[in-house]
Amino acid sequence: MKRFILSLYPTTKLWVVAFVIISSMFIPGYLYQYAIFPVCLLIAMLAGKGGEFFSLFMKAIFTIIIFIFVIQGLFYPGTTVLFSWWIFTVNMEGIVYSLVLTSKIVAISSIIILFFRITKTKDFIYSLEKMGMPKKVTYVIMSTLQITPQMKELSKTIMDAQRSRGIETEGSLLIRAKSFLPILGPLVLSSVESSEERVLTLESRAFSAKVKKTNIYSIKKSKKDYWISTIFIILIILLAVRGLIL
Repeated sequence: MKRFILSLYPTTKLWVVAFVIISSMFIPGYLYQYAIFPVCLLIAMLAGKGGEFFSLFMKAIFTIIIFIFVIQGLFYPGTTVLFSWWIFTVNMEGIVYSLVLTSKIVAISSIIILFFRITKTKDFIYSLEKMGMPKKVTYVIMSTLQITPQMKELSKTIMDAQRSRGIETEGSLLIRAKSFLPILGPLVLSSVESSEERVLTLESRAFSAKVKKTNIYSIKKSKKDYWISTIFIILIILLAVRGLIL
């Protein structure tokens, strides 16, 4: 199963992502949307990416969901009051609206996180190029996807270097705030320098040349990719038709 999931062509996975996003918006309620998370977690576990998926979801999405749920639950207008204290009022309409809103965030974020956990960046970029997307656009997408892990690794290296010079980077909030500026300067300068190096590298490889490019690395679609893509395209069309009718 792990090999089956990881070997799927990137655009095949994109059709699944598109279906989940569209269905999450069209299907009423919140049970279906919340169910997307355990399904994505199960798929991630089968693909050997369960820990990465769960960790990223909890760090990036969970806090936002709780914040939105609390704010909407406390301040959304309604008539069926469940609890009231001082200026805060919790009503049934607010709870239902919070559930519906956060369920969509959970569903969409879960499938997007899963996609990037089980899809290599180079495979995704290659599939976009094969679809006819310009290389300049795919390069921008690739750079955007890679900037966060690159900045994380770079900041870790800079922090280690600052510690070796005797600068405290751990401890109370005040100590961390003081160490932020010494880290920020080298981080920005290193990012600018790496950008210049990247531009020179691209130009030396004739990135802007108006000729047909060749690829050393390639991936191909299999029969299962065509079948899965067809099924989910049909499901998306049915959802769109249902949405137009209703």
